[in-house]
Amino acid sequence: MPTPSAGAVTGLLLEWRRGDAEALARLLPLVYDELRAIAARQLRNERADHTLQPTAVVHEAFLKLVDLPRLQWQDRAHFLAVASRLMRQVLVDYARARETLKRGGSAPRIDQSSQAEQTVAIEGEQIDLLALDGALERLAALDAEQAQLVELRFFGGLTIAETAEVLRSSPATVKRDWDTARTWLFRELGGA
Repeated sequence: MPTPSAGAVTGLLLEWRRGDAEALARLLPLVYDELRAIAARQLRNERADHTLQPTAVVHEAFLKLVDLPRLQWQDRAHFLAVASRLMRQVLVDYARARETLKRGGSAPRIDQSSQAEQTVAIEGEQIDLLALDGALERLAALDAEQAQLVELRFFGGLTIAETAEVLRSSPATVKRDWDTARTWLFRELGGA
């Protein structure tokens, strides 16, 4: 299915912002495949036996989106940025829940000898998702734009070109900033 036009998505977002509940119903089919593709790209970084599926990530993110107070939607790019942040929250919440179970929360004890339930692969390296989330919070305090870039690229699964569109920047600038942010995160997460 082709990507919907930015104008169609923006128009529906603006209608939704003005209180037209039916606009949301018309918006979902236009963006669903795109959001599911983003979630699928993101989940490719997860371990092979991860129990979340792209559809579940999209549905959870969409439920969070609907529960947000009425945002001042600007356009499709703004929507993708918010959706990427919500997907990050879904994955981090999932990892936290798994960690709670692992540590013996209120549910029956589950024996897990590794951190596989909460790790993701970044360029072949396993990264603790909760540690990554903490590092992203610290990066946001230093440079909010680079943190948003990481969110879009890693949690949103967007390409350099798609990220450049969302951030209204050039692909060369996004690539340079992506390299800088990855280097900072690598160091922050204890890399060599």
